[in-house]
Amino acid sequence: MLLKNIYNEFIKILAKPRSYIGIGALTLLICIILFAMKADGSSFISFVTSSFEQTLSFNGTILNGNLIAFIILQMLIVHIPLLVALVTGDLISGEAAMGTVRMLATKPISRTKIVISKFIAGAVYTFILTLWLIFLSLFVSKFIFGSGDLIVLNSEGLVILKEQDILWRYGLSFIVAFLSLLTVSSVSICFSAFAENSIGPIVSTMAVIILFTIIGSMEVSVFQNIKPFLFTTHMASWRSFFEDPVPYSKIFNSIIILVVHNVILVSIAIFKFNKKDITS
Repeated sequence: MLLKNIYNEFIKILAKPRSYIGIGALTLLICIILFAMKADGSSFISFVTSSFEQTLSFNGTILNGNLIAFIILQMLIVHIPLLVALVTGDLISGEAAMGTVRMLATKPISRTKIVISKFIAGAVYTFILTLWLIFLSLFVSKFIFGSGDLIVLNSEGLVILKEQDILWRYGLSFIVAFLSLLTVSSVSICFSAFAENSIGPIVSTMAVIILFTIIGSMEVSVFQNIKPFLFTTHMASWRSFFEDPVPYSKIFNSIIILVVHNVILVSIAIFKFNKKDITS
């Protein structure tokens, strides 16, 4: 029954036009970035590396598919949560808006399993969105710009990663990026359990992300104590795979924080939906 309900929930997602807005917007944004880099990417790279040219000599093609994929991730990781919330924020509240929540709650399946079904269906959609991001940012970029070593600038300085040492880093970084987006999905589903329309959960999710991001960026002592526990602090943990050596303990800590957020948020949604009054 649970698997059938998951299938039905995913079909509902596919039936809504807004589900294709995220994929379309993601495709358009990446195509614009690829076009811009193809047209004038060398100037962008020269601007970034100009401060190192006096002490370092660069051989080969710096502007390659690996670097473009990294740039795309850096640019879009802030915008993709909106595309996720656009769909997942409607999973429970959409039923109330359409007046089908009563019929849904009287199905021969527990309300807890209904919420879990919606969460898994939303996770599948988020995973598809992440796969599409992988395909466009990495594989299409490599097809257009070719492959090569990756130069990454971080807080520790300049890191140069050999071509044969990059693919596994992208694979693991996309897994962590998916977990980050899944947390956004859980936030919007949690808000969706409290709302009667789809706009509220979407706006509330983005408001929380913006608020937590601002708190995390402020160097105020009162915020420093809570910063490590905000899920937004760990949404950029995928970058850690491009450090040398890779700080696995730091990444593992981020994964734990994100998983705990998912469990708590989905549990709140289950609790609220179980208490939901369907008679009014």
